[in-house]
Amino acid sequence: MVHVEIRHVDQAAIAVLRIDNPPVNSVGSQVRVTLGEQLDKALADAQVKAVVLTGSGRFFSGGADIREFNTPKTQVRPLLRELIARIEGSGKPVVAAINGTALGGGLELTLGCHGRVASETAKLGLPEVKLGVLPGAGGTQRLPRLIGIADALDMIVGGEPITAHQALANGLVDEVAADPIDAACRLGLALSRGERESRAVDPGPLRNAASEALFEAARRDAQRRYRGCNAPLECIGCIEQTVHTSLETGLAHEADRFKFLVEGDQSKAQRHLFFAERQATKLPSAAEPSQIARVGVVGAGTMGGGIAMSLANGGYWVVLLEQTEAALQRGWNTIQGNYAASSKRGRFTEQEVKDRLSRIQCSLEYGDLADVDLVIEAAFEDMQVKKEIFTRLDAVCKPTAILASNTSRLDINEIAAVTSRPAQVLGMHFFSPANVMRLLEVVKGAKTSDSVIATVFRLAVRLNKIPVLVGVCDGFVGNRMVSHYTREAYFLLEEGCTPAQVDGALRRFGMAMGPLQMQDMAGLDISWAARKRQAPTRLAHLRYSKVADRICEMGRFGQKTGSGFYRYEAGSREPIPDPQIDALIAQCSAEAGITRREISDEEIIARTIYALVNEGARILQDGIAQRASDIDVVYVAGYGFPMFRGGPMFYADTVGLPEVLATIRRFHEQHGEYWEPAPLLVQLAESGRRFSDS
Repeated sequence: MVHVEIRHVDQAAIAVLRIDNPPVNSVGSQVRVTLGEQLDKALADAQVKAVVLTGSGRFFSGGADIREFNTPKTQVRPLLRELIARIEGSGKPVVAAINGTALGGGLELTLGCHGRVASETAKLGLPEVKLGVLPGAGGTQRLPRLIGIADALDMIVGGEPITAHQALANGLVDEVAADPIDAACRLGLALSRGERESRAVDPGPLRNAASEALFEAARRDAQRRYRGCNAPLECIGCIEQTVHTSLETGLAHEADRFKFLVEGDQSKAQRHLFFAERQATKLPSAAEPSQIARVGVVGAGTMGGGIAMSLANGGYWVVLLEQTEAALQRGWNTIQGNYAASSKRGRFTEQEVKDRLSRIQCSLEYGDLADVDLVIEAAFEDMQVKKEIFTRLDAVCKPTAILASNTSRLDINEIAAVTSRPAQVLGMHFFSPANVMRLLEVVKGAKTSDSVIATVFRLAVRLNKIPVLVGVCDGFVGNRMVSHYTREAYFLLEEGCTPAQVDGALRRFGMAMGPLQMQDMAGLDISWAARKRQAPTRLAHLRYSKVADRICEMGRFGQKTGSGFYRYEAGSREPIPDPQIDALIAQCSAEAGITRREISDEEIIARTIYALVNEGARILQDGIAQRASDIDVVYVAGYGFPMFRGGPMFYADTVGLPEVLATIRRFHEQHGEYWEPAPLLVQLAESGRRFSDS
């Protein structure tokens, strides 16, 4: 796992230790042991004047082996922090040749070195905050001492990697070189001869008088960006130690806080999501994807425009089609405005915006779709409208073209049936705003080919989306489950809650927003249309809340009309409680014969979240989702479920399925048929297993 090469520079021997542990050169227990042994040998060799650490392939090191967390392997000596201390205190200079990506523990390994050289393409970062932990091998203590508190806060709390040239500018690396190993050897020799000054960190406190305001601002920003997450605040607290304490004291504090986080439920949840996202991209078939170069988008509204931007950002050529010049111009103006805003925020340069806009061709003619490889329909959520569009697409598009619908709940098989190519028809359910949200539900119809699915998955990855394979049913995974979530929210309103109470309880649980505010944002008319479509098949004996329907009948469709469950000031998305809605809810309660009562936050959370869990279990039974972790990815990436709880199915595992089942059985007795426990949930709970075992 560690290759040793002796290079000679100006007749001096330099030991090059190369980590070779594919795929990312993680510094797990075996690598630490081997690296420690080879390091000791090199340092003990009188002929060796300096040591260079590097990696094989595209990685210097991707960091610790996350699979070893919470296992005895993490205690195998030397610990990473011990290995780094050995490097830092060595009698010979040790230089990092950062040949590629250096993340987490991999970057921390370089921080203990006496010099750092990076390749032109290197990426350097400390992403531990995304796993619910902090850099636990000295990152919070050494990085601020090298690059300053402000830049260290950005890297550690933000969790995003920086480029080699950014690292050179902030002082993290000493050089950027085309051949980093050769440059590192020369730097090591110069350090050994006293011709260059060591860049090992100063172990004293930083004593930065201006830091208090920085930490205060960082905490405010972290609380806004990472609702309810412990790790960002712990990162800030550790970095704060550098101002007042020595390196040794700060390292001890960092180790203590790392242990606290890694043993907690939040980190376990976030690590579950890390692996779940990677698992979601694995398809059951090994079918070969086809090439996609040019994509058509039908509809230039909010979704269509966002999809077109996402495709242009991914480097695809796009034909954006609309029915009228006015609708097309509105869509194009919105796209230009969105790019201008991104440029103003520094996300894209002016040239990058120009390049992206040049990839989008606006059109009113279906004939312009004749040579595209894929078409994504993003028209109004109406089956007849979609059938008409797909009939026209089938006639005009080349025989090999894939036809996709952005429908959020309609039957893909029914849409495919109007074409002569059902094997090339599928659903691609983007989430709004499509150019920002990373989730993509890829809906496989009864006849969709495996090659088409593989093609769309590859495209999704290029768009920086998280694709999740789902089956055909009303609402697929996300919206099928959310129907039960919002149903309970409506029932809770009738039973005694206000909209603000329901939404407030779920925001405190960690949701990005409550179900009623979410409905207002999405547009109440969308779910109203779905309920009207479902009305003929709705069982008459089941309870049905009329609250949302009555609000729609008043012409209140949410934020777009300035009122829904809440009212909204012009130009604002801030929900304002409306006494008119409180009165309407009370009237609906009286008409339904329901006596209103006090309802606790605990009941609100259990009724809504366990409704998700129970329906999720049915979805797994029905084969609509491949695995429970896919459902968690859908809900965290697409519906604002708190990442620190790991998704609804992982959350149920954390609570304990026997306890979840007991509560659902109690709700079944109190509230009737909707709460009949899913057979899979019963089976798992009574056999002592979890959703993660299924």
